[in-house]
Formats: sequence, structure tokens, C-alpha cells
Amino acid sequence: MSVQTSSCRTLEQTRLRHAVVDSPDPQSRVRSAPRPGKDPYPTRLAEPVDMPWLARHEAVVKGRAEDGPLSQAQLDEFERKGFLFEPGVVTGDELAELRRELTALLEHDDFRGRAFSITEPQGNEIRSLFAVHFLSRLFSRLANDDRLVGRARQILGGEAYVHQSRINYKPGFEGKGFSWHSDFETWHAEDGMPAMHAVSASLVLTDNHAFNGPLMLVPGSHRVFVPCLGETPEENHRQSLKRQEIGVPGRDALRELIDRHGIEAPTGAAGGLLLFDCNVLHGSNANMSPDPRSNAFFVYNRLDNRCVAPFGASRRRPRFLAHEPGEAWSPDVPS
Repeated sequence: MSVQTSSCRTLEQTRLRHAVVDSPDPQSRVRSAPRPGKDPYPTRLAEPVDMPWLARHEAVVKGRAEDGPLSQAQLDEFERKGFLFEPGVVTGDELAELRRELTALLEHDDFRGRAFSITEPQGNEIRSLFAVHFLSRLFSRLANDDRLVGRARQILGGEAYVHQSRINYKPGFEGKGFSWHSDFETWHAEDGMPAMHAVSASLVLTDNHAFNGPLMLVPGSHRVFVPCLGETPEENHRQSLKRQEIGVPGRDALRELIDRHGIEAPTGAAGGLLLFDCNVLHGSNANMSPDPRSNAFFVYNRLDNRCVAPFGASRRRPRFLAHEPGEAWSPDVPS
């Protein structure tokens, strides 16, 4: 990845940046409130720091076994690995209904060509539909279902809201892979998420197996933060949602973390739930099989961790990518 050093920020500039994004929308001004203090997770830098990664400041699991549905053993596994897969969370008619809704959303002609509808890098196949809990009543109920919210609340140690939602679809033979990355790095740099108090819940809607591009994760990588090189381009989300090139960890850091911890790819039947920490490194291969891979994806951010001004970009990403607590969103209103 080439880096234009002259146009990129230094580490000290990153730490001291206090930008407020101007917007005619009063709610946007709230969403881009200034942030105090130094940035503990500087990224999008001109030059690498003198260490491959930085220590994580926040605890991983903030709640207790008695606070929710996850057992102490499950919480311990999440603490250790940064993720947890539970098979059979949704089954039977409920799963079938969600799969029918997925198909209907992907075939909705009004969604094609819209900003929240992301296609494959080469081709017209839909890769992701964002803000899905606003597009579908069924997925809205799922986003607020205590089977997901209760687990998120338990891990985060407090009340949470949906920072982002989407359905992902990786069609057979056509679905491309995605580079290694930490979601928190993007949410911190481009959305203004201050700290690592977020967890993702991915409900598997089609069987995941070794050949249809399952999610791969580096267990234990959530305990460190890997700063990334390269200034954030304007409108970076237009490219990064198809193929991420900025916000990708360097290969030396990746190699060392993978040498230490390995790679795991949780697989299983449709209806399983994958919970993973906002900072765990993950990516996926292309789908080399005829079987599609799809999931419903909800990011729960703790209420006291709502986003401020972005830490590594000139302005916040569009609203369909980063929601606020209690806000409404419509595909007919510009983000």
C-alpha cells in the first residue's frame, strides 16, 4: 500500500486533532461533537510508530455471568479469543422467515443503485444492505431481540444501541473476499467511536462451511490495537465497503499476531450466532463454492460510548453507516 507522506498526519498531529465537522443539520452537529484529551488509538498515520501495536485500554468483558444469558465459561472464551460462536440460536420457522426476508430485500428494485446498497467490486451482485433494521420490520425486531441485545449488554456491561446494521450476502462463485481489519479502527477513525465498548452480533442465515468464504478471525488480536498507515481519503466509504485499502494493518504486525495466535474460521449451520469484539482482526476469502453465504449483522455500542468527531477523517461517514441512539433513518432522506 503506497503512502503519500507529505499529505498524511504525523502521530502527534493525530493525537492533538480536535475537529468539529460543520453541517447544516443540527443533529449532525450533535453527532460530530468535539472530543477532549489525547487519542489513545492513533491511526491513519504518515509513518509507522516504533512498535507494531498499542496496548488496549478497555476491559473486554465488562459484565458478569449473572447479568445475562452467557455462562461464565462462554464469557471466559470471549475474553480469551475475542469471539464466541453459538449454534442454533434461531431455528425452524423463524429462521425460514428471516431467509425469505433476506431474499426479498436483495430483490427489492428500489434498493439497487442506492448509497446504502453495496455491490461486489466487479459486478452488480449486492454485497451488503446497510441500515437493514430501518429497511425491514422483521430485522428491526431481530436487532431488538433480547437474545442478541441481552448478550451484547452482558459483554459490554451496560445498555447499548445499534451503531450499525446490515445484511451481508456473498453469492456462490461471485462473492469476493475482504482484507484483514479491525472494525474498531474504522469506527474510531471515520465514525468517531471513542473506545472499545462495542460488540458485533452476526446471525448466520445460510450454512457456513470452509469453501464459501466464512469469516476468519485472529483469536487474541483484540487485546492490542494496530495503527494503520495512510490518510483517509474523502468519501472513503465508497471504496472501502467494496475493497478496503486504507485502515488495513501492516503485514509485519499481521504476521506476528497470526504466528502467535493462529487463525480460526467458525463454521456451522444456519441459525448460529457469532459474537465478536469490535477490535478483533478478521477478514474473509472469496466464495469458491456454489453455495451463497449470508448473515444479519448488528453492531451494539454502549450508550456512554456514542460517537464524537472522527479521529482520523475530515468528517463523519453517512448516517446509514453510523447511527445515533434513538435516531430514525429513512432511505428517502439523504444521509
